[in-house]
Amino acid sequence: MERVRVVVQAADHLSLAGLTSYLGSRAEIVVLDRDQRARADVVVAAVDRIGPEVLTGLRRIAADVGAPVVLVLDEIGENDVLAAVECRVVAILPRAAATGERVLRSVLAAASGGGVMPPSLVAELLKHVERLQRELVSPDASVPKLTPREADVLRLMAEGLDTAEIAGRLSYSERTIKNVFYGLTTRLNLRNRPHAVAYALRKGMI
Repeated sequence: MERVRVVVQAADHLSLAGLTSYLGSRAEIVVLDRDQRARADVVVAAVDRIGPEVLTGLRRIAADVGAPVVLVLDEIGENDVLAAVECRVVAILPRAAATGERVLRSVLAAASGGGVMPPSLVAELLKHVERLQRELVSPDASVPKLTPREADVLRLMAEGLDTAEIAGRLSYSERTIKNVFYGLTTRLNLRNRPHAVAYALRKGMI
């Protein structure tokens, strides 16, 4: 049987030592050093709670490693689990219930394309999916609308075009494109170009 290659990351040395020791003792697992994480099949991350710093780290793992993540943590809420799932987290274990055996089962499930979520979090995810489906059927009136021109500009920004390229593609002057962008960022209270694109994508505007 081919062994599952795992990298362990933890916010504290005790969790790091415990997880590394347990997983390293299992015949099904080979624990890699952190500098080998690009070869990992699964990443096991232990944190206190999901905050901006942890999310940044999870996004980096998703971008650099591309491996599924098993997350062990103290506290988690509905918004946290949705953010975590977007970062390739496929298994979430509350630390109080994270026995070595459960961590192992989660790692093996993640390696084979599965996942493990507490029932309460699965229920929250399903509710969120239903809410998204309802919004797609009957869009939320509170979500601001874009003009066709604003939508075109943001869509091309999302594709990575600069102001001159967008102007050429839409047959407008660069000044017009800048005015359109300034108008929508002011109206929607958006900080900059990446913020505007992210906002429009999240709200389903483009």
